[in-house]
Amino acid sequence: MQADVTRETFWTIGPVGKAAFYYLAAVALAVFAYGTYRRFARYAAGEDDWFDRLDDLPGRVLRAARIVASNRNQYDRDLYAGVMHSFILWGFLTLLIGTTILGIDLDFWRPVTGTSFFVGDFYLSYSFVMDAMGLLFVVGVGMAIYRRYTEREGRLWGKHTSLEDDAFVWTLFVLGVGGYVLEAFRIVGSAEFAAFERVSFVGYFLAGIFAEAGLTVGMAESLYTVTWWSHAILAFAFIAAIPYAKPFHMISSFANVVTRDEKAGVRLPGVPADAGPDDIGYGSIEDFSWRHILDHDACTKCGRCSSVCPAKASGRDLDPRDVILDLKQYREDLDAGRTEEVEIVADGGNSVVAAESMESCMSCMACMDACPVDIEHVSEFTQMNRRLTETGQMDEQVQDAMMNVFQNGNTFGDPARKRPEWTEDLDFEVPDAREEDVEFLWYVGEYPSYDERNRRVARSLATLLERANVSYGILYEDEQHDGNDVRRVGEEGLFEMLVEDNTEAFASCTFEKVVTTDPHSMNTFRNEYPEMSEFDAPVFHYTQVIENLVETGRLGLDGTELDYTATYHDPCHLGRMNDVYEAPRELIRATGVELAEMPRNRADSFCCGGGGGGLWMDHDEHTKPSEERLREALEDTDAGSDVEKFVVACPMCGTMYEDGRKTGDFEDDIEVVDVAELLCEALAAKEGSTVEAPVDSDADGDTSPAAAD
Repeated sequence: MQADVTRETFWTIGPVGKAAFYYLAAVALAVFAYGTYRRFARYAAGEDDWFDRLDDLPGRVLRAARIVASNRNQYDRDLYAGVMHSFILWGFLTLLIGTTILGIDLDFWRPVTGTSFFVGDFYLSYSFVMDAMGLLFVVGVGMAIYRRYTEREGRLWGKHTSLEDDAFVWTLFVLGVGGYVLEAFRIVGSAEFAAFERVSFVGYFLAGIFAEAGLTVGMAESLYTVTWWSHAILAFAFIAAIPYAKPFHMISSFANVVTRDEKAGVRLPGVPADAGPDDIGYGSIEDFSWRHILDHDACTKCGRCSSVCPAKASGRDLDPRDVILDLKQYREDLDAGRTEEVEIVADGGNSVVAAESMESCMSCMACMDACPVDIEHVSEFTQMNRRLTETGQMDEQVQDAMMNVFQNGNTFGDPARKRPEWTEDLDFEVPDAREEDVEFLWYVGEYPSYDERNRRVARSLATLLERANVSYGILYEDEQHDGNDVRRVGEEGLFEMLVEDNTEAFASCTFEKVVTTDPHSMNTFRNEYPEMSEFDAPVFHYTQVIENLVETGRLGLDGTELDYTATYHDPCHLGRMNDVYEAPRELIRATGVELAEMPRNRADSFCCGGGGGGLWMDHDEHTKPSEERLREALEDTDAGSDVEKFVVACPMCGTMYEDGRKTGDFEDDIEVVDVAELLCEALAAKEGSTVEAPVDSDADGDTSPAAAD
C-alpha cells in the first residue's frame, strides 16, 4: 500500500520524451553555467577594491544568508513588499529544493539502490509542503503583478523599465500556476481522485473544478502531455536566461550582500599613493572596481533608492537608480560593441552621467539605506566627483569653498585667528587643549566657529561643559576643516592634507576622547581618519557626552523646565551613518519638552540638503529639502501646528533650516533650535533667568547661570 502512495514522474512522456527532456536540461544548464562564468569573469577583470571584501568568507556567507532569508531589507519602509518578497523567495527556494530532491531520487537513488524514497509518508509530506509553499509563491508573484500593473506603483517604472521586467514576473507566474494545472491534469487522468492526493490540496481543488467542467481522463492525459512540455521548455528557457537578464539578480544580489562593506559611504575608498591625475576617480568603465560592477548587476530596478532620494524629491537632476542602470547599460553595450566609448561623467557634452547629477547628491546615504541588495551609490558617486575634480569640472561655488579651505582651513575664507572669536562673549575662559591636559578635546567645527547663528550653539555647548565641570579644551586657531564634505565633493588630495594637519594638531595635545559639535566631523574622525593616519582616539558627538552628564545629575535638570511641543530632525551623519538616535531625544525630553516625532525619523530621516557640498551650492529646486522637512514638521507630525520648535543636532542642519524658514515662509510658524541651545534654555528657566548659556564657577566648583549676553 505504501508503494502505491506515490506518483509517476514522467507520466505520459515515454522514453524518447524522457531522453529529450534530459538533453534540454543539459543544454539549459550549460548555457546557464557559461553565462554565469562570463559574468563573474567580468567582475574579475575589474579593478581591485580599496577594502577587503572577501575576508572571513564563511562568516560573510552566513551573515548574508541570514539577511536574505529574513528578507529584513525588503520589509524596511514597505511591509507589502516585504511580505510579497518573502512569499516569492521562500516559495521559489522550496520549489527548487523539492525539484532537486526529486532529481536525486530519480537519477541517483533509484539507479544505485533499485528503490525509491519518493513513496508513502515521505511523498505525502513532500506533496503537502510543495503545494503549500508553491501557493505562497504564486500569491507573492500575484502581489507583484497587482502592484506593478494595477496599482502601478510609481517607483517600479522608469526609463529602464522594459519588456524584460514584464517577461520576468509573468514567467514566474506562469511557471507557478502551470505546476498546479499539471498536477490537476495528472490527478484527473491517472488515479481517479485517489484519496491520498488530497495532500496536494491546490492541485486536488483544481482537479475537482476541471472534472466538474467536463474534463475526462483521456482529455486530461492529452492536455497533460502538451502542458508538461510547455512547462518544461519554459522552465529550461528561464534557467538558461538567468545570467543574461533580470533573473540574474537572484545570484548577483546575494553576492553583493556577501561582499558588502558595512561602512560603505560612511567611509570612502582612498586613492593609491602612486595614482596620477588620470588614475583618480571613474573616467572609464575599466576604472570601476569589481565590486561596483557587481553593484550594477545586482540592481533589481525596484526604485527604493529613488523614492527616498531628497535630491530627486526636490527636483534636482539625480535619480540614483538611473545612474546605476545607465552605467550598467553602457558597460554591456560597450562590451557588446553596440556603442562608442565616452566619458563616464562630464559637465555637458557626451557622457554616461551628467556632472549636475553628481553635484546634486547630498551624500545622505538614504539610497544605500533603502537598497535591499546593498548597492553602494555614494561610494561610486564620490569616485565620479573625483573625476570631475581632476578634470577641472567642479562646480564653481564648490571650487571657491575648496580654495578657502586650502588657504585658510575653512570654507568661509576667514583667517585662522578669527576661529576662536566666538569665545569672547563668554563670561569664562574656554580651556586651551594645547596648553593643558584634558579629558575631552572639543573639535568645535567651522560653522560654530565662524557663522554668527551657529556661534550661539558653540557658546551654549561651552556653557554646558563648564557648568558640569567637564575637563575639556579646544584647539583655538590650530583647528582646521574636518574634511568630511571636502572628500565627498571629490577633493581627495585636499582631504588628505586636512587629515595630516588635524592629526598633527591632535597629536600636540594630551586628551582621552574627542567630542564634536558637528556630526560630519564625528563621522570622518571616527570612520575615516583611522584609515589614513595613526589617529585612533574615541570620538563622540556632543549629545552623547551631554546625555551622560544629564543622567548623572551634573546639569541639574529634572524634566519640568519647559512645557511646549517640539520635533527633532535626525541628522544623516549622526543617525543613519553612526546609529546615534536616542541621546538627542533623551536630552530633549530631559528639558520637559514634549517630543512629537516626524513620520520620517531615525534611519528614515529626510536630509536637510546640506550634505555632499549642498551647503556651498545653489540648485534649481522646486522645493528645497529643508522647506519640505519644515512642512512635514508642521503638518505631518501627530502634534501638527502645535509644534513650536524644530530641534537639530547639527550646525549644517541648523543653517539649512534657518534658510528654509525664510524661503519657505515658515518664520512665523516654527523656530529652529539646537539641542545645546534647548538645554541652556531649560537651565535658564530652572534658574529663573534668560541667559543664552554662559556660567560662572564658584569656589567649590559648583556652577550657576550668569547674566545674559
